[in-house]
Amino acid sequence: MSQDLPTTTADAVEPPAKKVGLVKAVGVLGIIGGVLLIVVAIIAWIAVTMQLTAENITIPDDAVAFQGQQVTGPVTAYVQADIINHHALQASGGKTYAELDQDDPIRATMMQASFLRASLFTSVVAYGVALFAAGMGVLAILFGWAIHRLADVPVVVKRSALAVE
Repeated sequence: MSQDLPTTTADAVEPPAKKVGLVKAVGVLGIIGGVLLIVVAIIAWIAVTMQLTAENITIPDDAVAFQGQQVTGPVTAYVQADIINHHALQASGGKTYAELDQDDPIRATMMQASFLRASLFTSVVAYGVALFAAGMGVLAILFGWAIHRLADVPVVVKRSALAVE
């Protein structure tokens, strides 16, 4: 008759089956990339703000908001573009550049208003892209940190039954 030995369980710590050096490197690269995205976003934001400020554009009193303030950011640039459109449409009797006759003298005013609005909207888009880049930078840092942290825990614990004599 076979002898029944009492069994017990023990934890065995084993090295991982695969090396995780590349995973750790990817985590570090994610963190570095995230920091660079944030730095570039800040530089872009500052550059666009400096350019808008250098133009010395003052929002007129009949704008929907920020009357009398200087255009220095995305919201004020949008408000200024809106009031330019309003003034241009008043001057043209509600017609857009494309709707005016080619020999209409107001057409040049409408074209200039359109160019100014496009420039202001370009700055609004630039602010949006900078904000998006900063947000992606934060996500890259978080993902890089998580990947690096997971790679720092390469120990596998397995339960196995041991026969004790």
